[in-house]
Amino acid sequence: MQNISIRGARTHNLKNVDVDLPRNQLIVITGLSGSGKSSLAFDTLYAEGQRRYVESLSAYARQFLSVMEKPDVDLIEGLSPAISIEQKAASHNPRSTVGTITEIYDYLRLLYARVGEPRCPLHHLPLQAQTISQMVDTVLSLPEGTKLMLLAPIVHERKGEHLQVFEQLRRQGFVRARINGKIEELENPPKLELRKKHTIEVVVDRIKVREDLRLRLTESFETTLSLSEGLAKIAYLEEKGPETVFSANFACAQCGYSISELEPRLFSFNNPVGACPTCNGLGVKQFFDEHKIIVDESLSLAEGAIRGWDRRNFYFFQILKSLAKHYRFSIENPFQKLNSKIKNILLFGSGDDDIDFYFVNERGKVIHKVHPFEGVIPNMERRYRETESASVREDLGRYLTTSACNDCGGTRLRSEARNVFIGDKNLPEIADMAIEDSSRFFKKMKLPGWRGKIAQKVLKEIESRLNFLVSVGLDYLSLSRSAESLSGGETQRIRLASQIGSGLVGVMYILDEPSIGLHQRDNERLLETLVRLRNLGNTVIVVEHDEDAIRNADFVIDIGPGAGVHGGTIVAMGKPADIISNPASLTGQYLSGKRKIELPLQRLTFDRKRVLRLKGVRCNNLKNVDVDIPVGLMTCITGVSGSGKSSLINDTLYPLAATELNGATTLEPGPYTSITGLGFLDKVVDIDQSPIGRTPRSNAATYTGLFTPIRELFAGTPESRSRGYTVGRFSFNVSGGRCEACEGEGVIKVEMHFLADIYVTCDVCKSKRYNRETLDIRYKDKNIYDVLSMTVEEARLFFDAIPQIARKLQTLIEVGLSYITLGQSATTLSGGEAQRVKLAKELSKRGTGNTLYILDEPTTGLHFHDIKQLLEVLHRLRDQGNTILVIEHNLDVIKTADWIIDLGPEGGTKGGLIIAEGTPEEVVKNKKSYTGRYLKPLLTQGAYETIPE
Repeated sequence: MQNISIRGARTHNLKNVDVDLPRNQLIVITGLSGSGKSSLAFDTLYAEGQRRYVESLSAYARQFLSVMEKPDVDLIEGLSPAISIEQKAASHNPRSTVGTITEIYDYLRLLYARVGEPRCPLHHLPLQAQTISQMVDTVLSLPEGTKLMLLAPIVHERKGEHLQVFEQLRRQGFVRARINGKIEELENPPKLELRKKHTIEVVVDRIKVREDLRLRLTESFETTLSLSEGLAKIAYLEEKGPETVFSANFACAQCGYSISELEPRLFSFNNPVGACPTCNGLGVKQFFDEHKIIVDESLSLAEGAIRGWDRRNFYFFQILKSLAKHYRFSIENPFQKLNSKIKNILLFGSGDDDIDFYFVNERGKVIHKVHPFEGVIPNMERRYRETESASVREDLGRYLTTSACNDCGGTRLRSEARNVFIGDKNLPEIADMAIEDSSRFFKKMKLPGWRGKIAQKVLKEIESRLNFLVSVGLDYLSLSRSAESLSGGETQRIRLASQIGSGLVGVMYILDEPSIGLHQRDNERLLETLVRLRNLGNTVIVVEHDEDAIRNADFVIDIGPGAGVHGGTIVAMGKPADIISNPASLTGQYLSGKRKIELPLQRLTFDRKRVLRLKGVRCNNLKNVDVDIPVGLMTCITGVSGSGKSSLINDTLYPLAATELNGATTLEPGPYTSITGLGFLDKVVDIDQSPIGRTPRSNAATYTGLFTPIRELFAGTPESRSRGYTVGRFSFNVSGGRCEACEGEGVIKVEMHFLADIYVTCDVCKSKRYNRETLDIRYKDKNIYDVLSMTVEEARLFFDAIPQIARKLQTLIEVGLSYITLGQSATTLSGGEAQRVKLAKELSKRGTGNTLYILDEPTTGLHFHDIKQLLEVLHRLRDQGNTILVIEHNLDVIKTADWIIDLGPEGGTKGGLIIAEGTPEEVVKNKKSYTGRYLKPLLTQGAYETIPE
């Protein structure tokens, strides 16, 4: 079949859609946010492809796989095996890294196990394993007549009397041993001190070098190596000379340090053989941080210098009083004035000192106990270790700090693995390099002889996988980077690179906005990667709003005309030129230039007296950066992927501002020197794309606080009051007014075991969530179910006379969410929709005009038209005096900013500097700025003027 045919697709808001998708083409599905793009691509095409695959497996295999819900569609023909690469964060497993996700690390382990050169960690000499023949040849190469003794090291620098060792050697027929450097008879060995370290080497043979000793020496070496786990020593009998250490294992010639045979698991931090024993391969250790435990050193213990141990906590406060009495210090003195010995006892315990503790129980009885004081930190460690309560662990977790493991230095591997080298690099050093640098390292690698032959195939696999990561714009990442720290866009591109590496053919790939988080400079490389995937013989379907992606597609589907109930139909499809020439297509109008996001008529100027100043920021790859952020303006933080934008704003500025302005206690900023200017602000709001709720019970009405005044309205009707109904009656989360048959869900889950779970309509309430008595209560002839079924647009008209509700609804309309229903489950909202619900919630609050809003890529999932609406909202917030800080790659947003801070010049270690600062017009003049280069053509659209604030 030439096409993938879909007939009668009705998933979510799709309206009986019929479409034929050409196979082995790059297809872009575009349209307004909420128009039905994901419903067609993921919930129809991918869901059906996945469902057919899973249902073809045996019943036994199916029980281990989650089966997707059957989409509401009449017919799908010509479906290929489907692989979905979504915008989801990577594994939350702390052991998962870029290297393990892409499997490059597995090839590196194999490479180091096969051709790595082990070295001694003390002397840095290569470890060499020798055969018995080589050992015999070395001895026989000495001058004839040389008197030697062959020693087997049995005990090396170990405490004890070692009586059993002597007894065992005597039984085996040995006569002499060298004990602590002196030859002794085993019949009468010296008495060794129990607490001192000793070295015992048994004399296996004494010889005078001559050619006919080969057989005797071979047998003697065999005996020696079996006694000492592969080590043997040759020492001169009469004259002094250097001793020679032989090893059948990999061993150091100077100290005898040895390791067993190199194998791939020695280089795995997920295997006990290779993992650092101190941190178990995690690379970090958590500890209770005294700086977090001591709230304020200027306070006394009684006032709460140590969090949770003040007057309010009666039990712990009694402990402190007893300590104060014993050590004669005052709990009313400021903590900083206590001497260091007392501070140490308070934090880490009294050691062996017994303290008289007096406790008053609930009945007023005084209880006397005598025991050492545990210490605040050991007490927390014990409670954290022993508790089964999640809330106690969460509460104590606030005082934990994570730092690199002292033993392995954050490399996760044990010493033996860290001391295996190829050239001058060990495995952790390779893993810590930027992918671009490691790719260059392996391209230049030339291994001689047998090593080169063994490494050839492995190197080819490593190089090709590294090249794929470079081609999707991830050259700035390192293989050791934790998967937890990756953004959704980075994770998606890693999976994309892995798919190209797998070389599959005849597959239908479905991608969700792969351009997210990519600078315009890296976008071209991404498009080349998608074309390469198509050229392998695959169908590549991309849900995308990026203009370059749409123009480079083979086939475009524009879904609309509006969003939600106003969308769900195909407005235009065909080649990009067909979309541009179609007057019904909103996308086409923006591509042709009939519609566009205009340059602002005016930009606010930077008042240098009102500035948020961060100095010496050193978080991640930032290189001691100083930055001035204008207060009361809209500022865009730009730069190529990995240049340090998130490190500056999300990891440093936001934790600092949230701690100072919002009273947050668990956020840790990255390293910095100073911050000034927070006094111009009264709160900070971070609006990200995380879900607004993880259960079907959460919806836009509950999240924005809209549902509470609606329930109060229903509870205030005369009928409600006469029946004694309260606000709780109109909640579907608690018993009383909800339908108990489905517990307010509206549907009942039926477990099908080997098939996808089925949700059937509740027979009692018919999906209305409430019982009949609750639904009898009406306001303006509508019950609570009718209200939850309204779209935001309909509800705005319905509640027009109630300002408290109307204001919240109006903000939802302003952020472009007029089409969602009030009761729509939060789990069905896209990332872009969830972010706009959060924005609406903030907008509906009474503003002070001194708020700092931080938005990380707010254009994710947004069409040109949605971006236009979003910018109107952001500019209005700015005009009210608020400070808007946007991390963004979208040029339409950047061109409308008042100020730009451009980071770079590249990603990773080559980034972390501020390349350009100023208005968009000033940034485009900076030749070092990639952002300026791509922004320049957009600034010629119209004149503007800069006005004072």
